[in-house]
Amino acid sequence: VQLVESGGGLVQPGGSLNLSCRASGFTFGTYVMAWYRQPPGKERELVASITSFGGSTKYADSVKGRFAISRDNAKNTVYLQMNSLKPEDSAVYYCNAVREWDNKFTYWGQGTQVTVSS
Repeated sequence: VQLVESGGGLVQPGGSLNLSCRASGFTFGTYVMAWYRQPPGKERELVASITSFGGSTKYADSVKGRFAISRDNAKNTVYLQMNSLKPEDSAVYYCNAVREWDNKFTYWGQGTQVTVSS
């Protein structure tokens, strides 16, 4: 099983980034996918999640209206479009997968660094 994130980097406040997470080794279309983040010295927090066929999404209050999660089951990939970035969005962003019907299996990616700074 692998979850490989990409798309992180350094961006100025107000800028945008699009994170990608490509999955392999499990049946992607049966998993809820999510993005978490962990700022330095803080706990990991849920940013956004999307159900297996994309019918439902959830967002942390801090990113509502600025971030959008989506998925392409044909490409085994989940995305996080991040707009109007703020310095407080700086963190390591992790991709997460949980089997939808029983929450029994959970997988994590290695993380990608996002830094918002002028």
